[in-house]
Formats: sequence, structure tokens, C-alpha cells
Amino acid sequence: MKKTIVTLCCLLSAIMTFAQKSSKEILYVGTYTQKGEGIYVYEFDRKNLSYKELQVITSKISPSFLEFHPNKKFLYTANEGNATVSSYAIDQATGKLTAINSQPSLGRGPCHVSVDPKGKFLFVSNYGSGQLGVYLLNNDGSIGAAADSIQDKGAQGQKPHMHSIIPSADGKFIYASDLGIDKIMVYAVDQKTGKLTPGAVPYVEVKAGDGPRHFAIHPNGNFGYSACELSSHVNSFQIVKNTGALVPLERITMLPSDFKSKSFAADIHFSPDGKFIYASNRGHESLAIYGVDAKTGKLTIAGHAETHGKHPRNFLIDEKGELAIVTNKDSDNVVFFKRNAATGQLTYTGNEISVPTPVCVKQLFLK
Repeated sequence: MKKTIVTLCCLLSAIMTFAQKSSKEILYVGTYTQKGEGIYVYEFDRKNLSYKELQVITSKISPSFLEFHPNKKFLYTANEGNATVSSYAIDQATGKLTAINSQPSLGRGPCHVSVDPKGKFLFVSNYGSGQLGVYLLNNDGSIGAAADSIQDKGAQGQKPHMHSIIPSADGKFIYASDLGIDKIMVYAVDQKTGKLTPGAVPYVEVKAGDGPRHFAIHPNGNFGYSACELSSHVNSFQIVKNTGALVPLERITMLPSDFKSKSFAADIHFSPDGKFIYASNRGHESLAIYGVDAKTGKLTIAGHAETHGKHPRNFLIDEKGELAIVTNKDSDNVVFFKRNAATGQLTYTGNEISVPTPVCVKQLFLK
């Protein structure tokens, strides 16, 4: 009997230990390092909306945009300060980072990185030179050899500014948004080599001066949405799955009708259930909230949430659908909002992290 009780106690202890480990949540914040230090790592307490600083990776080269490997064991950064991309190993017990390696970004001013869904390739967007690059990824998470590089070219008077590359869910296509030439390029990805081939319909062109910046694909894979920086509009498209082609659907403003000042769009993300999409306004200092018709792709404005800071760049909609977390670059704060899953509305919690010039935030649940 005594032995049984001891066994049960050990089992209960093991279950509790596993539960504690599985509930650990980590936040990573990339920054511009004119004021900041590099990458900030926090352990996040969801219940109390509090945080504890775990680590600061000193990297005075502006590791601004961050992205995970699909296995969540590695983190990649676009380093705007010295035109490189870097890889880090993630400690699966603590969430802390260890540098692996870096590679040149194949252009100037890298502002965005993404990883294909199978973890084979790293895509980098070079804003300054208008180039996109593709790298092979090694099994140890390191960035390997360059697989491809493409230089965008615009019409007379246009200067290319590649701003983001988003892969399709199956990894067969990428959508490369060039703000300077008002095009979203469509490329087929060779699944073995990473080489890019223009799609059957190689690009879609938005209204002149829109400036497509970031792109989001609906969870059902049928529709794509572009946050256009210069005009503060969202352009939506139907996705032809066998070719990856984008067919224009509608163009809808991100700003209230009574707002007359300057504002610039930044980022765009879906809620986990695909019922809402959010886009950030720098100037209006808000997230625009839209309801999404999953059958038609049409958007309906559901309101705006003040970001309680200036110049909201990247943000995330919580994996669990409960929170939104916004990086306000010019007010040096990362702000937490509670999210109503039924209405899509966001409520300011009063909880913030003070971070110098935050640009990007990523969320990781450790198993």
C-alpha cells in the first residue's frame, strides 16, 4: 500500500512538472538598436499578464524582424544594420537563444525574413536594394548556401523596395510584396533546390501609389490580403491554388472616414479561426479590425483599436486567440490587449513592456 502511494505521488509530481513545462510561454522582441540592445527575451505569465526578462542578445545591428523555424527550435533575424541574416538555437527548456551563424542578405536593408513551411528555405526581403534572397537551411538550424537571388525592377521613376515574402501553406509558392513598384510577385519554389520561377501569372499590380508592404493568407488558403503602406488600404485577392495566381477582389480603407492626417500601414494578421483580420496604422496609431467572409473573402470593417503608443509596427494575434500584442516603435512600448473572439474587438489591459524601439514580437509555447 505504501509503495502504491509513493508511486502515485511520483506520478502526480511528474504530471505537475509536465504541466508546468508545457505552460511556459516566451516572447521575443526584435528592435532597432540606435537605442535598443538587440533581441529581448521574456517569460510571459498569461494569467497575470506579467513578464520576466530572461535574456538580452546584444546585437547592435538592428535585428528587427524575427521568424521561427516550423519546428520552433530555431529563430531567424533580419539585421538591417549590417545587411545580414542570422540564426539562433532556442533552448527548449528555457527559451533562451544561442547564436548559430550569419550570412549576407544578398542586398541592402533586409527588413523581413520568412521560412518555408517544411523548414527547407529562408526567404529574405531587402528593402534598400529591392532584392529578394533564398537560402538553404541546414538540419542544425544554420543558414546554408544561397539558393537564389532576384533583383526587382520598376518602370521609369520607380525604385524597388522588397518588403515581405510570405509562402503558401504548402510551400509551393511565395508572395513577394514590393512597395516601390506596386506589385506582389508570385514565384513557384523548387522544393529541392529553392530556385524560384515566375508563376503562370507572375504578379498582380495594385493601384499606383498603394505600396504593398505585408501580406497575409487566409487559413483556408483561398484568399490573400495586402496591407498597403502608402495609401493605408487593404487589397484582397482570390488565390488560384494550382497556379498561385492572385485575382483582385476589393480595395478597402484602413482609416476612419473622419481621419484626415497622414498615416501609413504596416502589418497584417489573421485571428486563428480566420474570422477576423487586423492591420496596423502608423499615424492613426491603431489596429484596423475587419470581419472576414470565409466563402467570398469580403471584408467588413468592425472598428479600430487604439494601440496606446506611437508607430505600431509588427504585432501578433495570440495563438490561442485571447490576446493581441503590439510593438509601438516610437513610444518604446509593447502593449497587451485582450481579444473578444466573438466580436474581434480588442481591450487595452494596461499591461506593457518597456522596450527601446521595438519592431517585431513573436510568441513561443515551450512543450
